[in-house]
Amino acid sequence: MAATMKLSIRRKIIFAFFLFFLLSSSISFLSYYNDYVLNQKLQILEKKDTLFNTILEARRYEKNYFLYLHYDNLRDAILFVRKGEEKLSNIIERYGDYTLAKNLTEELGRLRRYKAALSDFLTYYEDGTIRNKKDLVSNFPAHQEQVRELGSRITGDMEHMIAQERRHVNLLVEKSRSYQIISLGGILVLSALTALFLVLNVNRPLKAIEEAIHKISQGDYTNIPALSTGDEFESLVVSLNQMITELNRRSEQLVQTKKLASLGTLTSGVAHELNNPLNNISTSVQILLEELEEADLEFKRELLINTEKQIERARDIVKALLEFSRERSFNLRRVRFREVVDNTVKLIKGDLPADVEIQVEVSDQIQGYMDPRRIQQVLLNLILNGVQAMEQGGGVVRIRAMEQKEKGIFCIQVQDTGKGIPEEDLPKIFDPFFTTKDVSANSGQGSSTQSIVDQQGTGLGLSICHGIAKQHGGRIEVRSKLGEGTTFSICLPFAKDDDQRG
Repeated sequence: MAATMKLSIRRKIIFAFFLFFLLSSSISFLSYYNDYVLNQKLQILEKKDTLFNTILEARRYEKNYFLYLHYDNLRDAILFVRKGEEKLSNIIERYGDYTLAKNLTEELGRLRRYKAALSDFLTYYEDGTIRNKKDLVSNFPAHQEQVRELGSRITGDMEHMIAQERRHVNLLVEKSRSYQIISLGGILVLSALTALFLVLNVNRPLKAIEEAIHKISQGDYTNIPALSTGDEFESLVVSLNQMITELNRRSEQLVQTKKLASLGTLTSGVAHELNNPLNNISTSVQILLEELEEADLEFKRELLINTEKQIERARDIVKALLEFSRERSFNLRRVRFREVVDNTVKLIKGDLPADVEIQVEVSDQIQGYMDPRRIQQVLLNLILNGVQAMEQGGGVVRIRAMEQKEKGIFCIQVQDTGKGIPEEDLPKIFDPFFTTKDVSANSGQGSSTQSIVDQQGTGLGLSICHGIAKQHGGRIEVRSKLGEGTTFSICLPFAKDDDQRG
């Protein structure tokens, strides 16, 4: 039930994107709304500043009128009050919902009363001159007090409203700055969470799969550690592990198939090698039968000893052949490398052309951890490839071994004096199924490129050798020069990790 609740990688990405979009949109909307309100407030503040300046102009002309009683001053004062009235009406109409002062309608009524009070003085004039100075002088103080009181009240209210709006604008600016910081921090946090999500849910599984595929390409067929992501990566790892298991099984089958194919090639040589001791045994038995009645016991003893040696020789050949053909699991153990070489030479000696010589330059003291059966197969493939690379004049296949204890390895070299390998073919010789056997066969003579193919022409011999070297934790390399020959070097660990630490 728990497994069914897990999300696929596609749904995880969609969910992460939706969350990122939702949070980013929310932060962006709040920031946009705050900026919009701030813009409205700035416009209101600008309009109120203009209104306040208009009222101040009206008050200035009002004061000049009361000082000099000039008609022009009264007319200009009324004109500016009318402009202020229009501006205040516009503010109420367009920005009434955003202004802090909610008594603008009252201010508009007060402004109209101020205009009416100023307009009352017009009744004392006719064509710009005072019509009845006596009435003006008697009513002047009361009207003047009323106008000044209204004007003072209006300017005071305007100053208060503007100061209030300025404080609010400053608050909005601070809030906008805070929103920007919060937005930046939120984006950084969301980006970090998104990056963490991608690392844990996408990059890490991909890296594990990439490393596993790289190991497979290097011949390491160990299973990939299981993933518990509950998405496509988990099922992909399961499929890859199934593929690796199948590759392991088929690799073992290929090794065994190649070995059985090699046995077919070795049959004639082994038969020739067995024929010699059997002939000697047959001859000794016939002599014994003919001279059974003779009393020469010493001669008979020598014949029987010789017969026993020939039987042991034949038994060793058959034992080596059986050991080579027997299918076993990979088993590392310390062995003397010279014994592995000698057993391999015994198997192939009878199959060698008379003009091909095998030289073994391996100390009896060199030991290493290896699977002798698999290393024997590597040697067999390399020797036969070297023999096939010889021209009709024959040549030498030389086997060497050198210890490099400071590096913790020992190296095996199989060198032939064949025609060599073309430089353009060297990077491909360990590729599975790479072969030029058909080309060589058609030529009717030995070819330099024959050293890069197995004796059956399947193109699997050197690929299997490469896999066996990797299986041992070592490597195989090749050097070749046309007309001079080819040298294969196999470097293997000198000891197990435990021994090196000890």
